[in-house]
Amino acid sequence: MLRTAAEAQASAAELAAIVRAAREEVVTAHDVVRERQVWAAIEKMSIEAIKDIADGRARLDELPVHGFFSVADVLRAGPDRLTRVPGIGPGTAPKVIAAAERIRQAARDSHRFRIELDPTDAQTTRLLQALAVWAAVRHAGAARASEAAQFAEDLAADRPVAARAAAGRLRGLFVPRRERVKANEAAERIRQRLRHANSSGLLRAAQDIRNITVPSPEQVWRDFERRSVEYYGLLGQAVRLGGDAAAEGFLPADIVERVNAQPLDTSRLSEDLRLRGYQSFGARFILAQRRVILGDEMGLGKTVQAIAVMGHLAADGNVDHTPGQFLVVCPASVLINWTREIARHSTLPVVALHGGRRQRAEAGWRRDGGVAVTTFGSLRALLHTPTSPTLLVVDEAHYVKNRNAQRSQAVSQIAADSERVLFLTGTPIENRVDEFRALVAYLRPEIAGSMGTEHGVLGAKAFRSAAAPVYLRRNQEDVLTELPDLVQVDEWEEFGTEDGAAYRAAVEAGNFMAMRRAAFVVSQSRASAKLTRLLEIAKEAMANRRKVVVFSYFRDVLGAVAEALGPLVRGPITGSTSTVERQQLVDNFTNADKPSVLLCQIEAGGVGLNIQAASVVILCEPQVKPSTEAQAVARAHRMGQVRSVQMHRLLIADSVDQRMLELLGTKTALFNAYARQSVIAEASPGAVDISEVELARTVVAQEQRRLRYGTRAT
Repeated sequence: MLRTAAEAQASAAELAAIVRAAREEVVTAHDVVRERQVWAAIEKMSIEAIKDIADGRARLDELPVHGFFSVADVLRAGPDRLTRVPGIGPGTAPKVIAAAERIRQAARDSHRFRIELDPTDAQTTRLLQALAVWAAVRHAGAARASEAAQFAEDLAADRPVAARAAAGRLRGLFVPRRERVKANEAAERIRQRLRHANSSGLLRAAQDIRNITVPSPEQVWRDFERRSVEYYGLLGQAVRLGGDAAAEGFLPADIVERVNAQPLDTSRLSEDLRLRGYQSFGARFILAQRRVILGDEMGLGKTVQAIAVMGHLAADGNVDHTPGQFLVVCPASVLINWTREIARHSTLPVVALHGGRRQRAEAGWRRDGGVAVTTFGSLRALLHTPTSPTLLVVDEAHYVKNRNAQRSQAVSQIAADSERVLFLTGTPIENRVDEFRALVAYLRPEIAGSMGTEHGVLGAKAFRSAAAPVYLRRNQEDVLTELPDLVQVDEWEEFGTEDGAAYRAAVEAGNFMAMRRAAFVVSQSRASAKLTRLLEIAKEAMANRRKVVVFSYFRDVLGAVAEALGPLVRGPITGSTSTVERQQLVDNFTNADKPSVLLCQIEAGGVGLNIQAASVVILCEPQVKPSTEAQAVARAHRMGQVRSVQMHRLLIADSVDQRMLELLGTKTALFNAYARQSVIAEASPGAVDISEVELARTVVAQEQRRLRYGTRAT
């Protein structure tokens, strides 16, 4: 027994040590990569930055002459080399270096850490391997580290005492009776601890952890490309990635305090779901405030935060003692995605209330609880029976901004009967601040009533302050420090003979829609300037093993692109593509070994789909709503993307494209001011509202005057 106890003690101590070492290796590897990134940043800072901090009397103009061009150069030099520069003496050199150190510390404090996609980088590979090992260690039994440490400590205390009970019969005669009793008691405690360690799986966990191996560089990079979100989630639990105020949506201190005091039970979430800090805060905000709008920018995981809230409410110990009955309302295009995400990230039962089996599924949901996912079109059918779910989740909630629509009335009826309501939308405002206020009215009428036009006139700060109790929004650049760069390029072209003729005919006819797609109305691809450029971009991207997604408002434009690209094309995804087929197209595109091009009608593929397999986005024409373009790009430039994303917008100079961009600039400014955290505070909500009809008439009139046609718009 004592030999077994010694082995068990060693195994338990090793478990605790391996867990500790695995986390420490993550921290060490991260610090190495982060420090290298910080040095790369200060390599780009000129010595002018030092002048702003150092003693103004310091003569630093000679530094570049002697080979010191950046802050990093100064730090590497040290005082001995600096004093060789004319004008920098023994008293000045330490001050210059101290100023450079302050700049380096500031760069370190503000640094946004990101794992660059470079399999040849040994230091980053080490970090990924450390994260992979720590993930395996955590899964195998990291939660038992403290138990293992205590087990080993207890055995270490009892084994020497119990050893006396194992002494030979002759030696035992010389052991006092009191000590023999203590030895026997210690031996019995050891037996009980060994039995418990075996039955509870502690010793098995120790064995599993010892068997964990470091994955090869090839394996870990492939896994990172597939599951980068999980890697960043692990990293965020080991080191501080910063951005606390941004993660809290810049809310008032009293609301932040209330949210931070709100517990979050994650026992109903799957083991592979690791909430980021801002996601945990978002879930707790929803729980604490009860009826809210989560307006996070697309790609930040609004779905996951909603699932976390449902998991908390369904878990044992639910403070409201309500049944676990949840209802998700969403566009038909994302119904399958919702059911898959709930099944993947939680243990909650989920059913789709849609299609021929809807009634049977509804009866089971009302009887057994769980999550029911339905569409806006199917929602009214639920009203035949009183419906008051534990939590009502409305995805793409801007669909119900018109309170007179039937779907809006159905949502309003169920929301009124539900104690907790969550609206999800990355675009809570598009043309008018009043539209956002309409959404608030479903949730907190008293807040909507208090939000007068003066809050819009006074600017973004006043508006967000009034909305704070009901509205949380975070932006990608604030909280996703790992998000790769988004490179946006406007590809300006000129009409050729054939596409130019088609455009002039459309202008003469006053046909706005024909004007927008005239660039693709050609007999062969090389006759279209836009199509020629699109082919060049797509072929170059695929030569670099990048996947491409092409968006257009028009089906015939996508048809022209498909004909030009030939077998490289997948899709198109259009408004008539079924939800099942739509998801299958995205899955096939994502899992394809070879680069390809996915075609999407922007109103269909720009909402609710995860297309992060693509890292090149092509927009065939500007859209009437700037938010529509942002939604489309966010399908690729989102959490989980590990490659830089290129967005190419195809434009024709002196055409409908240029006129639209000029007129729509004010709408983009309004969205930035009121829906995002922004310093833009001058825009008036009513002054920049441009409807699609007004936009069409204005653009057609401008182009007819420019081309000297009579004014007539259709």
